[in-house]
Amino acid sequence: MNLSTQRNPIKDRVAIVGLGRSAYNRNRGTTELTMVLEAATAAIGDAGLTAADIDGVVGGGLHTNGIDPAVVVSALGLPAVTWWTGVRPPIGNHLTAAVNAVWSGAANAVLVYHSMYRLGREPFRARAAAGLPDGRALMGDGHTDSEPWGMFGPTGYAAWAARYLHTFARDRKDLGLVALNGRAGAAENPGAVMRDPIDMADYLNGRMIREPLCIYDMDVPVDGADAFVVTTSDRARDMPAKPVLVHALSMGMTAHPEEHLTAGLDHTGQTVASQALLARSDLTVDDFDVLFPYDGFSIITLHCLESYGFCKPGEAGDFLTQHWDQSRQRVLIDGRVPINPHGGSLSEGGSQGAGHLREAVLQLRRDAGDRQVSGARSALLSPGGLFFNAQGIALRAG
Repeated sequence: MNLSTQRNPIKDRVAIVGLGRSAYNRNRGTTELTMVLEAATAAIGDAGLTAADIDGVVGGGLHTNGIDPAVVVSALGLPAVTWWTGVRPPIGNHLTAAVNAVWSGAANAVLVYHSMYRLGREPFRARAAAGLPDGRALMGDGHTDSEPWGMFGPTGYAAWAARYLHTFARDRKDLGLVALNGRAGAAENPGAVMRDPIDMADYLNGRMIREPLCIYDMDVPVDGADAFVVTTSDRARDMPAKPVLVHALSMGMTAHPEEHLTAGLDHTGQTVASQALLARSDLTVDDFDVLFPYDGFSIITLHCLESYGFCKPGEAGDFLTQHWDQSRQRVLIDGRVPINPHGGSLSEGGSQGAGHLREAVLQLRRDAGDRQVSGARSALLSPGGLFFNAQGIALRAG
């Protein structure tokens, strides 16, 4: 890897100082803008700031491309904004843009927001009936064909999950452990949308969507929004909430970053992102107190554990089994380090990593309630999938 990936001048110099959330629900019955404003207002208040203190805005959303920053600026009445941009998910894009803006001096306090909006009942069928494309096709990321002709989303991940299980002679129980772990975490999270317990029999009998991925292998579509406030770590020391320092950030993409173009799982965008993050970080995988591997599809979590070196290729299922806490039906690495304690995308709700980031901040602020990890001082996150949107985030308690 190019040695330039080891440069990290922003290390611990920028902090997350505010959190806000508009509740996740399968159908909120409200507008996307309303949810963004609820989350944004809460985040600004949590940071101890007012609208006049926010001079940067970055946001995005799924399917609709999110609410334009200009609309948010107007709706919140932000009087003097010096930097703004719109981004596409996952949440690492939002956070990286905000951190770079603060570090460069383009803004001093940046509002970050991300929204999920299901476009009403049976959104994809409704859009198709109206002749409207999948929202992702509008963003120029190659997702231009609708199923069954394209190979994006569940189609592509199902194919790669099958390839993984065949290559390493594994079975679906490896994927099931990811789903069970998420549901156990959601049971302790009042804000999760899927909290009823499931066991391996439930998983194996779950409705098959695309072999080998069943309904429990795919994130839960929700309405909702998350927001954060980012500023310098120096300024953060004087703010009411415990600051969470952005220790390192990364992104990853290969020369063939689409599901149908990738040659193999040995070199994906997630591989690049994981190597870059560890090169920029003072922390090793053994130093993190809580892990947030992305779980938009369960196969992503298995590959993440292997990409970061927790185990060898094909051994993620054995790793999860080795660290499985039978009494709690969840993973605790070495009896201590949890994976997605909030339930993740599979059970809290599909937030494109925003929920993972919120939970990481809560854990490092020691504000996670019954889910609190004792002595948590650092968190590793891997928002995004395997191919065109892989990202890495390392956070430390301030």
